[in-house]
Amino acid sequence: MEKILKELGLATVNSGSSTGGRWFNVNDNLIESYSPVDGKLIGKVSATTKEEYETIIATAETAYKEWRMTPGPLRGEIVRQYGNALREHKEALGKLVSYEMGKSYQEGLGEVQEMIDICDFAVGLSRQLYGLTMQSERPLHRMYEQWHPLGIVGIISAFNFPVAVWAWNSMIALVCGDVCVWKGSEKTPLCSVACQNILAKVFEANSVPEGVSCVITGDYKVGEWLTNDTRVPLISATGSTRMGKIVGAAVASRMGKTLLELGGNNAIIVTPHADLEVTTVGAVFGAVGTAGQRCTSTRRLIIHESVYNKVKDNIVSAYKQLRIGDPLDENNHVGPLIDKDAVKNYLNSIEKIKEQGGTMLVEGGVLEGSGYDSGCYVRPCIAEVRNDMAIVQHETFAPILYLMRYNELEDAVAMQNDVPQGLSSAIMTTNLREAELFLSCAGSDCGIANVNIGTSGAEIGGAFGGEKETGGGRESGSDAWKAYMRRQTNTINYSKELPLAQGIKFDF
Repeated sequence: MEKILKELGLATVNSGSSTGGRWFNVNDNLIESYSPVDGKLIGKVSATTKEEYETIIATAETAYKEWRMTPGPLRGEIVRQYGNALREHKEALGKLVSYEMGKSYQEGLGEVQEMIDICDFAVGLSRQLYGLTMQSERPLHRMYEQWHPLGIVGIISAFNFPVAVWAWNSMIALVCGDVCVWKGSEKTPLCSVACQNILAKVFEANSVPEGVSCVITGDYKVGEWLTNDTRVPLISATGSTRMGKIVGAAVASRMGKTLLELGGNNAIIVTPHADLEVTTVGAVFGAVGTAGQRCTSTRRLIIHESVYNKVKDNIVSAYKQLRIGDPLDENNHVGPLIDKDAVKNYLNSIEKIKEQGGTMLVEGGVLEGSGYDSGCYVRPCIAEVRNDMAIVQHETFAPILYLMRYNELEDAVAMQNDVPQGLSSAIMTTNLREAELFLSCAGSDCGIANVNIGTSGAEIGGAFGGEKETGGGRESGSDAWKAYMRRQTNTINYSKELPLAQGIKFDF
């Protein structure tokens, strides 16, 4: 790991405050980053002070005035170079993500690949920030719309995807002409510093003004500075629904904009026409990938009565084959939870399942002994539950999978929709009618609805996000770029008169 840290420009103690052109001096308020893999201290990062924050925002404001006037394709060229730099450091950054966060090395590499993919997407987008031309009702008038950057985009990201979600937001925002201030998770601060180190070299080589991409680090108080700052017109926040409600209210009170990506309570409906082999793979990866710490993790399996026992047996059998351990060992399927607080939440949820009448099909528990020294390794577990149990409504960020039965597809869809969250959903079926019903307006109420793939993971080409308590935000592909810009309607009169709209006469 020492070699990896050196390649990514990480020291034993790092500053957590950067304007892109420089890091501030390390202060005494240090955040220690311990790996959930082995419990060892990886490094320390100093939290951003209020004075540093004010300097960063002022620098970003100045940089925006220059960056917004840089042609879009030139902004895209900078992002293209960052994508290439990520390719060069993919292995190192992927290992850091795995070691600091705890996800498998393959998932760490996949997360960096998402960063590369969004860079590629943003490069093309830099030449396609299209507006529309409309027909004016007035003669010799031209009417059209165009899109302008917003200014400073504040990005608050979570520990479970410590680098990709920032890239989803920042690479799109940068080609739109915005500048970014990123508060990464205090649970994975070294990942934030590493990403900024790589980007800073690209910026320096291209004489990009200081302040175009900034980093701040700290707890919720640093986040509050950002969310309450009227100089930051857009806050993109990823995290829990509880956090999102606080951020949303704070930003709305100052008439700012939010892009919220919050909790998920995702279900797969398994019909009598499902390919059960595909179902097993999709459900197991969705439930245990990243140790159940994805917002798209599969929490619920809603299974038709006729195939319930077969699906249950397949899933239980697959769980017996899972290998839990060091995520840097590619032979393992499941790594640790992020910290001991996450372990407590996992154990509390298991107790509630039992208290509310659920039946454990695969028992959970904390793993102990050699290789599990951090105390963060737990057993993925399966519980047979009823839809009316309170725990089913709750998102536990851990590998707990609920199994439920249904008889009619309409009932299954109602069960799937009967939770506060609305992020990802899936149906396993080879029946066209069932698939189309699920995708219709009478089907899934989620932002993502899949057929014959699981709930977990998404390609960057489509807009990512969900409804209800998931927040309603959209990131990444499609036309999600519009969230980072403001729309302006323009009318040009090239006649010698001034006709008014709606035929209004105003003579004097």
